[in-house]
Amino acid sequence: MGKGTVTVHHVRAVLRGAERRGIDTVPLLQAAGIPPLLLGDDRARVTPDQFALLFRALYRATEDEFLGLGTAPSRPGTFAMMCCAALGCRDLGGAMRRGITFYGLFPGGPRLALTTDAEDAVLAVHGDLGGRDDDHFLTECLLIITHRLCSWLIGRRIPLLRAAFGYPPPPHRDEYPSLFGCPVRFGRARTEAVFDARWLTAPLVRDEAALERMLRRSPFELLSRRAYGTTVAEQVHRDLARALHTSPRLPTLDETAARLALSPATLRRRLQREGTSFRRLKDAVRRDAAIAGLAGGREPIAELAARLGFSEDTAFHRAFRRWTGTTPGAYRLGQGS
Repeated sequence: MGKGTVTVHHVRAVLRGAERRGIDTVPLLQAAGIPPLLLGDDRARVTPDQFALLFRALYRATEDEFLGLGTAPSRPGTFAMMCCAALGCRDLGGAMRRGITFYGLFPGGPRLALTTDAEDAVLAVHGDLGGRDDDHFLTECLLIITHRLCSWLIGRRIPLLRAAFGYPPPPHRDEYPSLFGCPVRFGRARTEAVFDARWLTAPLVRDEAALERMLRRSPFELLSRRAYGTTVAEQVHRDLARALHTSPRLPTLDETAARLALSPATLRRRLQREGTSFRRLKDAVRRDAAIAGLAGGREPIAELAARLGFSEDTAFHRAFRRWTGTTPGAYRLGQGS
């Protein structure tokens, strides 16, 4: 869920509802260019394009906006009608409350709540969606989509202050800071996202024509777009990815800090607060570029390794096995299966 590659944990999670309904997901995976055998490897990842194709295929197969992950289906068009209802409000707080009320009208619908105090607004997802959302994928999607829809409605990115999850940390816990763009905590009393309450007074700036254009690409557009571009980690990731397009040599921490008008020490501290580091971001940029290159083209592996800054093929093979649990050649062969 983002411009970077998608962990196999999310691929497995998005399939659960269709599998429970007895839908054969193998053809859907193959149509999306995802080798079914890839699901057996916890370190595997897929490209955003592959995940988008799978998401849309599941949407059509289940005829359910919740992809079979909720206690009751959400018929296609429900999200659009909620957006239409919210669009008639004067400010963001009114739009959020109207949207929450709208979904509350449906038996088995998600139980969302908005609470405020003098400083914070808290968007919470209550319950476990009837025990059907085993991987918490739908729960997390509800938080992400609601937050990004709110940012879209007012035409400005709303920074999240923190996010909490009412379950233990999953194996892919390292993905969460980049997904939510804020510090995250697990094992809390409930699942919620917190932002500055002053945003609730922001006026809506979208009209029906803009809504129609947005809905043509939703909901996956809201899941995949990078709405957190002002976090330091995202700025660094974007700077490194842009640099890799033009040169195999990635900028150093000092060079990146200078471009962001920060001292190296400040950059290190801010990345640490966001749950990552400069080395991890460099590794992720190379990993995602390697997976995209192997999945989407016929570039020789040796040339791909050199383009990504590896001086030797063997170093690239070791890194790729560490990232994905397999070799570049085996990964590319699997893409053709």
